[in-house]
Amino acid sequence: MRKVYADHAATTPVLPAVREAMLPFLGEVFGNPSSLHDWGDAAREAVETARGHVAGLIGAEPEEIIFTGSGTESNNFAIKGLALARQSKGKHIIASEIEHFSVLHSARTLEKSGFALTLVPVDGHGVVNPDDVRRSIREDTILISVMLANGEVGTIEPVREIGQIARERDIAFHTDAVAAAGTIPVNVRELAVDALSLAGNQFYGPKGAAALWVRKGVRIIPLLDGGVQEGGRRAGTEDVPAIAGLGKAAELARAEIPSRMEHFTGLRDRIMQRLPAVIEHAIVTGHPRNRLPGNASFCIEFIEGESMLMFLNMKGIAVSSGSACTSKALKASHVLIAMGISHELAQGSILFTFGIGNQIEDVDYILEALPPIVARLREMSPLYSKFIKSRKGGS
Repeated sequence: MRKVYADHAATTPVLPAVREAMLPFLGEVFGNPSSLHDWGDAAREAVETARGHVAGLIGAEPEEIIFTGSGTESNNFAIKGLALARQSKGKHIIASEIEHFSVLHSARTLEKSGFALTLVPVDGHGVVNPDDVRRSIREDTILISVMLANGEVGTIEPVREIGQIARERDIAFHTDAVAAAGTIPVNVRELAVDALSLAGNQFYGPKGAAALWVRKGVRIIPLLDGGVQEGGRRAGTEDVPAIAGLGKAAELARAEIPSRMEHFTGLRDRIMQRLPAVIEHAIVTGHPRNRLPGNASFCIEFIEGESMLMFLNMKGIAVSSGSACTSKALKASHVLIAMGISHELAQGSILFTFGIGNQIEDVDYILEALPPIVARLREMSPLYSKFIKSRKGGS
């Protein structure tokens, strides 16, 4: 049976070169980067080399990079740390309705401490209107957070325009670039942002290795108290193997982004064009053009996403969905609902995210495997039965 991994939004495999970069720090090079001897020097050099590579990936300076344990930690650090550093000026935060829960829940936590939160809407493609952000600004607004790209529907947001609005009003601006950094070109200077989150497992680095970029001169309150690691901004002994892997992955991504984008885009466009032709009532979600190169997301009417996932898995195909069982929540994707998609239709969401190891044959295998699965599930669907009856009655 053919095996197709098309769930790179969940995580990517660690590249062989990344694994090789990590191995010495799981063995003979075991020192603590804070130690003042040869063992510590070797570990510290590895951390700083990785810091330089991560900075190079996003057009930053090495000293602006703070290593963290995940994209979720980076987002928590950014929202809470930036807001707490500015609370004497105000307590109003703006975010979009489709932010990752690590952003939304961080802001909700701050609400319990007296902060206020305004969520700006998105259009049917999941795009934030910069004018809506501008209209949401108050005298006490201290922080804006809008993601660079949405990992669920692929839409790339107008972050540069929003950043310029924030800068005009002297408001701190954070972007969650976890779905974008290492996949598309990202330059923090061009985006006019003050903080940016990224995670290595999104571009063939190890899980548990991520970073938060904070522009030099921008104040942020640490969330972890203890030692003076990461310039006193994130206490705790560094995970040297993971950081070394993150650095290598960033180095490779910086060199290979153009060729990767070309490859991913070809796969994405093939399934986006062909799947609606072989499955009736399959609707593309997200922006049709301005989207992540490997992201192809759909809602398929009358059936549930998790059922498709289980049957595809039996065919050796791994994908994801924003529907209830996959998200482990008792509701449809908040991203799709914010885009104006009904709860009923959102339950049929399915997401294909392609990577380095995928080929055209993988897409064709999906296009061959999925239509019979959809047909079988619709045979058992009372929604589809009702639709067919209504269509016959109207003819």
